[in-house]
Amino acid sequence: MNIDELTRSPGEWLKGSGPESDIVMSSRIRLARNLADFAFVGRLSRGDLSSIRDLVRARLVEGGQCDHWMYFDVEALDDLERQLFVERQLISREHAEAEGPRAVAVCADERASLMINEEDHLRVQVMHSGLDLESAWEHINAIDDEIEAHVTYAFKERLGYLTACPTNVGTGMRVSVMLHLPALVITRQIERVFRSLQKISLAVRGLYGEGSQAMGDFYQISNQITLGRSEQELVRQVGDVVPVIIQYERQAREALVREGRKTLLDRVSRAYGILRTAQKISSEETMHLLSSVRMGVNLGLIGDLEIATLNELFLRTQPAHLQRLSGSVLDTADRNIERARYLRHKLGGDGDSESE
Repeated sequence: MNIDELTRSPGEWLKGSGPESDIVMSSRIRLARNLADFAFVGRLSRGDLSSIRDLVRARLVEGGQCDHWMYFDVEALDDLERQLFVERQLISREHAEAEGPRAVAVCADERASLMINEEDHLRVQVMHSGLDLESAWEHINAIDDEIEAHVTYAFKERLGYLTACPTNVGTGMRVSVMLHLPALVITRQIERVFRSLQKISLAVRGLYGEGSQAMGDFYQISNQITLGRSEQELVRQVGDVVPVIIQYERQAREALVREGRKTLLDRVSRAYGILRTAQKISSEETMHLLSSVRMGVNLGLIGDLEIATLNELFLRTQPAHLQRLSGSVLDTADRNIERARYLRHKLGGDGDSESE
């Protein structure tokens, strides 16, 4: 699979087929690992970074240890291609914007990826559709064992896995769930929920992780502590809390329908109408409107749309995907026009407007 094929594919986690997928977009587990024979990334020369990149590629990707993985040299990608990988949640913004030899290996169905020379030598990630943390843990544990059979990790019996950032020392594991919480936002209960999560050492981040803002009412909930707890305990910590948040969101949706069905239907219908007829639209507004429509579909207020289609639109209307699909580099104004055209086409709206 090349980048063009990757651009057009939906990604397994976007199919909306997993448990509780009306609210939970994805379950993700990430492991930070370093090789014992090298200093941390921030202390390495370009030659050392190249050695790690080449070693991982030879032993794991080309050596057949990780089946069906595609390898991409991030340093050789252009800015638009790097941004595309960020939008697909396959690499971090930091990995995209860094300098020096670095790479990413991606499983064919995109449920697993391996960043090479990010903050740590290796960042292994598994992402499943819906609330599926136990399966995600089994998946990434198998990949981690497979990798460790062919390289030696930096590990101390007392501390666990050694990482560049002290907050990752121990298991080196981040467990996160991406939730769509529009009703809690509309009813202004979201801040109260987040304050409760912080009290039990869970972090709340935006769509693209640390340092990012919430867009389209999507939020990532993840553990903050990795040292002194086992992997199973961290999975259980997040897994026990998420069903409570799901219940709150469901209750908020039911209250919106019960107390103001006409108002909610008007909100959803207006959002759907704008998406189907707009002549130009920003990425931020698109995310906001798609969020309302997605909630409307899940509540049965709109009957002719599939959740998988909406999930793909969240991704394919992002700047890098939109430009790759259009086949040209576009400035902001032209992207807003192209995004509106693309939405009209996909949602069966006004396809014969003068702007096309």
